[in-house]
Amino acid sequence: MARIAGITLPPDKRIEIGLTYIYGIGRSKSAQLLEEAKIDKNKKVKALTEEEVNKIRQIIEKREKIEGDLRKEVSLAIKRLVDIGCFRGQRHKRKLPVRGQRTKTNARTRKGPRGHSIKKLKPAAKK
Repeated sequence: MARIAGITLPPDKRIEIGLTYIYGIGRSKSAQLLEEAKIDKNKKVKALTEEEVNKIRQIIEKREKIEGDLRKEVSLAIKRLVDIGCFRGQRHKRKLPVRGQRTKTNARTRKGPRGHSIKKLKPAAKK
């Protein structure tokens, strides 16, 4: 059971994919790390030796900013944009798309479900 940066990697996945479960490591960075550590990227996580896991862990600690540190850095960057009141900060504040996408239609992921207004019909007058 490989545990790196406080994350338990899934044992039945290839190590190249397993490393992407760590926040801040994607497929390309994962491939670079494995190449530097000289580990086969097709090897399953459960097949790794303790020595290989330690080698990966050391490279990540030395080179990468991951998990809590990275999340904190990203949230501080967003907070800075909101504080200075720039356009991107205003979009973050209003929970709207930041990178120029249209919002008249689409943008449902960012804006949330539609707020449908349902008209109530008045009961018919009795004769």
